[in-house]
Amino acid sequence: MAAFTEHRIHQIFEVSILLKGAHAVLECLGGVALALISTDTIVSWITWLTQDEFIDDPNDFVATLLLNMAQSFSVSTKNFYVFYLLSHGIVKLFLVAGLLRNKIWAYPASLVVLGLFIAYQVYRYTYTHSIGLVLLTVFDFIVMYLIWHEYRLIRHHLPTDPRPKTP
Repeated sequence: MAAFTEHRIHQIFEVSILLKGAHAVLECLGGVALALISTDTIVSWITWLTQDEFIDDPNDFVATLLLNMAQSFSVSTKNFYVFYLLSHGIVKLFLVAGLLRNKIWAYPASLVVLGLFIAYQVYRYTYTHSIGLVLLTVFDFIVMYLIWHEYRLIRHHLPTDPRPKTP
């Protein structure tokens, strides 16, 4: 029964890492797309998307919020998000590749990086109160547990050095 449970936990670990990899790819694609799109184009798209809502209800909360956000979206803000998305995506892709290839360094590195991401997400939550950040943070905690569990198993099964130690 324990072997079945360990096998199931390993499968969940692999799926969670693949999901992290997919999220990292989306972050990279989003960062590249954002880098290629001007802030004026973003305002034009949001204006086009919200125009019907403003015709139906000139005080539409969501449409007004989106349009205000787009109009205040500066080049420096855009550049921050490009950097943020690309750096997160690239780091996570690197770590996911290491984890999927069972590289021993990837386990503690992933735990540290996910811990830093969680700390930042909690900090951002204090400003945004976004349920998405809460869900992402919960998922990251689950992934951290799975990485730690897998790391413990791998370290337990590592061969010991057969060479005699010299004083």
